[in-house]
Amino acid sequence: METTTTSRYGALIFKALVGSHSYGTAIETSDHDYKGVYVQPDDDVLSFRYKEQYEEGKDEVYYEVRRFVQLLQSANPTVLELLFTPDDCIITSAPPFAIIRQHRAAFLTKQCFASFGGYAIAQIQKAKGLNKKMNWEGERFQRKDPLDFCYAYEAGKTFPLSDFLRERGLTQERCGLVALHHFEHCYALYYDDSPESVFRGVIADDSNDVRLSSVPKDASPLTIINFNKSAYSHHCRQYREYTTWLEERNTQRYVDVQGHQQKIDGKNLLHCRRLLDMALEIAQNGTLTVRRPNAHELLRIRRGEVDLEQIIAQAEADIALLNTLAAASTLPSAVDMSLCNDIVLEARRMFRNA
Repeated sequence: METTTTSRYGALIFKALVGSHSYGTAIETSDHDYKGVYVQPDDDVLSFRYKEQYEEGKDEVYYEVRRFVQLLQSANPTVLELLFTPDDCIITSAPPFAIIRQHRAAFLTKQCFASFGGYAIAQIQKAKGLNKKMNWEGERFQRKDPLDFCYAYEAGKTFPLSDFLRERGLTQERCGLVALHHFEHCYALYYDDSPESVFRGVIADDSNDVRLSSVPKDASPLTIINFNKSAYSHHCRQYREYTTWLEERNTQRYVDVQGHQQKIDGKNLLHCRRLLDMALEIAQNGTLTVRRPNAHELLRIRRGEVDLEQIIAQAEADIALLNTLAAASTLPSAVDMSLCNDIVLEARRMFRNA
């Protein structure tokens, strides 16, 4: 028996270079990502030392054999691809893993249409909209303050408070607000442009709320305003998400796609097309090819050298085809659980008797 390699939690029975290198779509800046499978000793499995998976840094993930087969049974695309890894990407492969791999066809079921195709469908549909973080130059992601969410009432209509004030030559700093009882986030707005005015303005530079002022009893309000606080909170949350995304994004992944005034995550769109192709391959041929025969075309998608509308139109046509193929497919609905159980037990026995 081939000697297995020791991992942090047990014997490593499989390790492979995955991702773009296995798909044939790697470029100079592509990371080297690894995934593998290990077997823990029986005592660990039966005790609190059981570890179903672990990460060795951000680029390596390993699964205990039971967890691995469990993910296979659910048609997890990332894990299922390991059974069909190209030989030149395999680093370690011991006989206990061969037990699993020899049954790899049994893990191609109708569930794959949802796991492979479903993910691709969702991501391609997102690419149709303009409401995406990739449009980082858009006005939507300019930081706003509470004043942008205040509206004035006049003659049965509402207007942005900033417009209301500007048209009258007024400034928010000389305004005074008084809360109105029983009208949540509604205020009477007063104005005083005298030098001795003590009004505090609508907002302060560092505030996330409007602020109130003391108003003389004989003063008359200029208008009634509403502060749409929920919309402001939603904007703040989206802005935080956006700025976090900006800090963490890899700008090399975002490209201008031909025929579309939008920046798109080219790598993401590549994987969407790849997953949809794989789903069709499973439906039509009952097999899975990790090293993609259309790698050149996928790289063109990544670089943005395609028409986005054509990509979407082709995807929608393939989605319809996939639905037709899925309805007529003779693949099993799910993996035989008895087989899964037998595979895990046999892999453990081989490891134990090595």
